[in-house]
Amino acid sequence: MSMLRAVLLLFILVCTVTASAAQPRIGVVTINGPINPVVADYLRRSVDKAQQNGEQLLLVEMDTPGGLDTAMREIVKSLFGSRVPVVVHVAPSGARAASAGAVIALAADICAMAPGTNIGAAHPVSMGGKPDPVMEGKILNDAEAYMEGIAVKRGRNPELAKRMVRESISVSAEKALEGKVVDLLAADRSDLLAKLDGWRLQRGSETITIRTAGATLVSHEMTTREKILDVISNPNVAYILMMLGILGLFFELSTPGVIVPGVLGAICLILSSYALQTLPINFAGILLILLALILFFAETQIVSHGVLAIGGIVALLFGSLLLFPSPEPALRISRGVLFSTVAVTGGLFIFIVSRGIQVHRRRPTTGNEGLIGEWGLADTDLAPEGKVAVHGEYWDAWSEQPVSRGERVQVVDVEGLRLKVRGEEKR
Repeated sequence: MSMLRAVLLLFILVCTVTASAAQPRIGVVTINGPINPVVADYLRRSVDKAQQNGEQLLLVEMDTPGGLDTAMREIVKSLFGSRVPVVVHVAPSGARAASAGAVIALAADICAMAPGTNIGAAHPVSMGGKPDPVMEGKILNDAEAYMEGIAVKRGRNPELAKRMVRESISVSAEKALEGKVVDLLAADRSDLLAKLDGWRLQRGSETITIRTAGATLVSHEMTTREKILDVISNPNVAYILMMLGILGLFFELSTPGVIVPGVLGAICLILSSYALQTLPINFAGILLILLALILFFAETQIVSHGVLAIGGIVALLFGSLLLFPSPEPALRISRGVLFSTVAVTGGLFIFIVSRGIQVHRRRPTTGNEGLIGEWGLADTDLAPEGKVAVHGEYWDAWSEQPVSRGERVQVVDVEGLRLKVRGEEKR
């Protein structure tokens, strides 16, 4: 009986392991936003992880307005170098694979789209101004050849792919399928997996049959670090962090020893500096923003009656407008964020400057200057010298006109330790 029980247990174990091994595993990656270096690292790590875990397929669900050319090319290299077949699904309905997203979608082994999505508009755009015609032609030709090479490698329509670049056309999912730049339409993940079951994929000389029935989905999430860096890489967040850093630095310089604004400002500036490395920026914009900081600080040291502060606001506005020159909406600052930030920052500095001007105009209340104009009482007769009480203190005083003891007197001048006073006018 013991031998029989052992054989049964071994048989059950072998069956369990075999069933587990036979069950396909599919990795799932979600890209929902601009293509940046963080997304490129995330996808490259997901490809490596899928290969290490022996996953049959890597599914990339994508909705992107485009992004950086350098990050896009890193992703394409990862897709081409992946030993695991990669499926890009432009979903859900209403999503898009625009610009860099279109190139990535066409670089996948299998490209699928949900009804109601679109793909294309992959014309290259330059940063920091329009290049000369020769350079613009080179950039366009390079992008067109790159797109054509991807389409040919994946067996897709190179002519329509080239038109996405040269003519910046964007097509619906149905027209993309008709034009043979995508492989199938799938409403959602379940529909896609059902249609992929039994799909035969040719990779070089090898034919792979994809099995998705009963597959286990393995979600490849961004790490906490990648999530933080991805948020920071948003131009709006990067800009706000930079402005907070500048404000913190300003308050630390104008009121040394407060410490907290300086520490928080330094943290914000360091975080924003990372984002500025991953985003296309215009250095003229950076210089104008630094000039604004210098002018704001100078206003606290020099009484210009607001001239320096106004110059700082103008420099800040134009610097902010020039900072992210990309024509891609996903890679530039929202106008609402920009003008709101400039208005709040400018208003704050105007408030500080106006308070400073009020302080400078306020009559002194301490020292010799603070005594002039104050009222007191004659403690003795002043004819012309005597004593007076001002602010509860007794002073030697003199007056050009006789003053009787007990009369109210007003301080006219301070001469050393003596006060020059005059009596209250009698009516």
